[in-house]
Amino acid sequence: MVRQPYPLTRFLPTTRKEMDLLGWDRADVILFSGDAYIDHPSFGTAVIGRLLEKLGLRVAIVPQPNWRDDLRDFKKLGTPRMFFAVTAGVMDSMINRYTANRRLRSQDAYTPDGRADMRPDRAVTVYSRIVKSLYPDVPLIIGGVEASLRRVTHYDYWSDSLHKTILVDSNADLLVYGMGEQPITRIVKELQGGRGISGMHDVPQTAFLAEKGMVPENRFADEVRLFSHEECLKDKLKQAKNFKIVEEQSNRMEAARILQDVEEKTLVVNPPFPPMSEVEIDASFDLPYTRLPHPRYKEKSIAAYEMIKFSVNLHRGCFGGCAFCTISAHQGKFIASRSKGSILREVEQITRMPGFKGYISDLGGPSANMYKMQGRDLSVCAKCKRPSCIFPAVCPNLNADHTPLLDIYRSVDSMPGIRKSFVGSGVRYDMLLHRGKEQKANRAAEEYTRELILNHVSGRLKVAPEHTSDRTLNVMRKPSFNLFQQFKKIFDTENRKHNLNQQLIPYFISSHPGCTEEDMAELAAITKELNFKLEQVQDFTPSPMTLATEIYYTGYHPYTLEKVYTATTPAQKTAQRQFFFWYDKSNRAKLIAALKRLRRTDLIKKLHLDVK
Repeated sequence: MVRQPYPLTRFLPTTRKEMDLLGWDRADVILFSGDAYIDHPSFGTAVIGRLLEKLGLRVAIVPQPNWRDDLRDFKKLGTPRMFFAVTAGVMDSMINRYTANRRLRSQDAYTPDGRADMRPDRAVTVYSRIVKSLYPDVPLIIGGVEASLRRVTHYDYWSDSLHKTILVDSNADLLVYGMGEQPITRIVKELQGGRGISGMHDVPQTAFLAEKGMVPENRFADEVRLFSHEECLKDKLKQAKNFKIVEEQSNRMEAARILQDVEEKTLVVNPPFPPMSEVEIDASFDLPYTRLPHPRYKEKSIAAYEMIKFSVNLHRGCFGGCAFCTISAHQGKFIASRSKGSILREVEQITRMPGFKGYISDLGGPSANMYKMQGRDLSVCAKCKRPSCIFPAVCPNLNADHTPLLDIYRSVDSMPGIRKSFVGSGVRYDMLLHRGKEQKANRAAEEYTRELILNHVSGRLKVAPEHTSDRTLNVMRKPSFNLFQQFKKIFDTENRKHNLNQQLIPYFISSHPGCTEEDMAELAAITKELNFKLEQVQDFTPSPMTLATEIYYTGYHPYTLEKVYTATTPAQKTAQRQFFFWYDKSNRAKLIAALKRLRRTDLIKKLHLDVK
């Protein structure tokens, strides 16, 4: 193990002793997190902590506090001068802890040595209730993915029921949704100006509860009212209609304030801030991170950190709008890109890290190839409510030029200390194959495709067709499988031409809304014909605030209000998932029986199930 290159005082303090080393008698903000404390820009706790530090505050972090003992972790740092903050961490705690079959996971990638018992179910709610019980008069702000995705009435897969806004159960004073730098900066400035949290009703990208009939005046452009929580409990169609409103407002440049009654209160969700400017996002990534786990973890390994420690995030946001994905609900669909200078500064910092051997594991983002992309005419974007800029077709107003990204790749690879940079994030091959009116962008897409395949694949390139059925893909908001087949031909041709032994690794999902057992049987036959034995597969897990989850729960498509079939029982899910593993001899008898029942005996031969 390489000796810690930074003194303990370079990290935000996590104990009373560390506060004493800094000469602090008290913190301004104490932040509780469900993740281990890793001082790296990929971890939201570190980002918000470092931002608050830059704003002149004394910030302490309590990572993975023990909620089962005498609560000493919640008491050890005392009372903050300004507020407590709570986050579940990088992931929703229920998705982190449970599989699609609702079974406890054996490993937690965000915990030292993978221990699976270091965070509670519904971590935001558990931590918040403890904080409020101990310090009822101290303001409490919740944020991060778990709070963000649960800001309105939402379906909870693990309890199989509709839940109220997380503000009700957590007793928090304010909820920050999405990426938190802009709202937290505004909140701190308001507090420093003498304003209290209880009266902070006009900060964008926040949510709070007001007494019914006493909702503060709307200071934003527009306002929409959802069906109440109680109405949604009685009528699933109303919940579906609510989702359409919430998703559309989440994807607008100039969104409306959202109101929803719950019990005797009214939830108020203020519209988001505009996308971060280049200067703003650079400022966040340029904060003085050590890029290392806190020394308290000593020789312990944290899997999530090992995955990203030599990677660089180029942008935030994703305009793909996939039905099962939470990225746009949290980060938004508008791309906020870093400057080339900021990216190269981070790469240079990586070259000085312990154990770095010259390889950048990922130059990417939520989707690898959306860097610097936005609408050509932003006035058109300002009127748009589409959740996706590339489905069902690429928007003619989208500037999908890959030239800036090519420049980043080549500039990074030419830096001293860099042997090679890889792209580990998912690539949208539909954008690479798209041809618009601008020839420059068309040539750049072709050039990017070659550059990617020849110079940035670490043996395996991961892409996500997700399914082969066009009907299912349409519900997923994904392009036709024909595009994947076109991309595979290009990938294989380039590999043969340059004598490269690289693999294309496709991701697939079973039991997604709209997918039938027969669709899965055809998926098995089609992928077998392409010589794939599928590895990267998953059963659909309904996570809060996605289109697919609303269909799963309500049975209706929120945009058409038509009924959509979804596999929901364990038997239905197993029947679909088994087709991923047609090559497993132990599955042969079950698959033959299933295909006979489906009257698709033609697929028995295609899958060679009749060969002993």
